[in-house]
Amino acid sequence: MLRIESITMREIRLPLKEPFQISSGTVERRRILLLQLKDADGIEGWSECVAAEYPNYSPETIDTAWLAIREWVAPRVLGRIFKGPEELFAALQHDFRGHNMAKAAVEMGAWELEAQIQGVPLARLLGGTRQKIATGISIGIQKDPKTLVDKVQASLERGYRKVKMKIKPEADVEYVKAVREAVGPEAPLMVDANNAYTLEDVD
Repeated sequence: MLRIESITMREIRLPLKEPFQISSGTVERRRILLLQLKDADGIEGWSECVAAEYPNYSPETIDTAWLAIREWVAPRVLGRIFKGPEELFAALQHDFRGHNMAKAAVEMGAWELEAQIQGVPLARLLGGTRQKIATGISIGIQKDPKTLVDKVQASLERGYRKVKMKIKPEADVEYVKAVREAVGPEAPLMVDANNAYTLEDVD
């Protein structure tokens, strides 16, 4: 049985190692919403809400998630007895539209709390068997093609399995072409313009 006795929200402001530029602007630090869930024995689980600071990717933001968790999500689960974390989804979906990132933050925290209670890694609780997981990296818009090439090559050398490059008008075709020529045809590359293009950009 799982009973969540408290949910504490904390916001941290994390400086990035270097500015991260996309077509809509540059980020130098991230606001991050962390949740700490505890049961009656003081066992705790942590989770992160993935909502961003501004609604340029999703309608949800850190501020809307904070409000939703405080006013609607937490009251649905606090003090309630669940057979396990798998029951939270239905409790949070019934007659409650939207706010999926806020809901997910609490649900993920419940899964982590259950893993801590059972004394097993969360991955194992979820049925995972791998010891390593392939991952990729996202690289922001760079000042010139050479700088982008250097960063992509360094990322591949570090073992990243795929590379996503941020682009925008006038920092796109020549940049990506330079990278492809440098790393060869087999390297897994992606591009992401974050809604930077309009029909006027079509050749």
